[in-house]
Amino acid sequence: MQEMSVKKGILSQSDYKAFQDFLQDACGIVLGAGKEYLVSSRLGSLMRHYDIATVGDLLNQLSYGRNPSLKTGIIDAMTTNETFWFRDMAHFNLLERRILPELSNRPGQRLRIWSAACSSGQEPYNISMVVEEFRAHNRGCFGNVTEIVATDISKRVLDEARRGVYCGMSASRGLSAEQSSRYFIKNGDCLEVRPEFKRQVSFRHANLTQGYELLGRFDVIFCRNVLIYFSRIQKQDILSRMARILNPGGYLLLGSTESISGHSDQFEMISESGGIVYRLK
Repeated sequence: MQEMSVKKGILSQSDYKAFQDFLQDACGIVLGAGKEYLVSSRLGSLMRHYDIATVGDLLNQLSYGRNPSLKTGIIDAMTTNETFWFRDMAHFNLLERRILPELSNRPGQRLRIWSAACSSGQEPYNISMVVEEFRAHNRGCFGNVTEIVATDISKRVLDEARRGVYCGMSASRGLSAEQSSRYFIKNGDCLEVRPEFKRQVSFRHANLTQGYELLGRFDVIFCRNVLIYFSRIQKQDILSRMARILNPGGYLLLGSTESISGHSDQFEMISESGGIVYRLK
């Protein structure tokens, strides 16, 4: 009966409201009305693992603080980690054809890029691949020093990303045979990111709704397909803080369905190579 109740997503309105408040406070994600089934389906295996019958019982255990790993497990379950290689290729074309050439003309410029909400690592590794291809054709660019900082709120996916080994659909989705050969080492039925693309990426745990000034300053920020989960006020706050850590003239890339319209006036929109990028004014 426990498994069936979780599967059907039976949630009282009070429990659902309490869970909405918890999730927004914990990681900034705003759950709208009618998402009860999503909550139950995402939490089902976690609740069975801890032998918890209802979401109300789950919230009670959180309030007691007896199991610190429970909160982490909930955040891991509720954050969306769907991604694939070279997602929204227009953004990588913009990086290669506009952003990197412009930044490379700055004397003594070292390159720092932030991949926010990096999930299981495909985005920062793709950034590394594009940067290395650019540097191979433009020797000496960026003082041969490039740093790509990749962050996510889920510690589980960060552990996967650090390994840089991808199997099944995650190994092939979005990749051509030529790209698989150029950027990866065959590892049984899996693909491992080659060391030259892996070594310039560092992974760190971070919550976008909290301070991240300690990450340093950046020339480019990728923050794609994540702002849609936040409230209007949170979006404004996140964009404002990102503007503060971008170097003058730095670039911000959002998801193809996202926009800063109504949230920030600190950027100018540039449409090029089939994509949109925002440049700090």
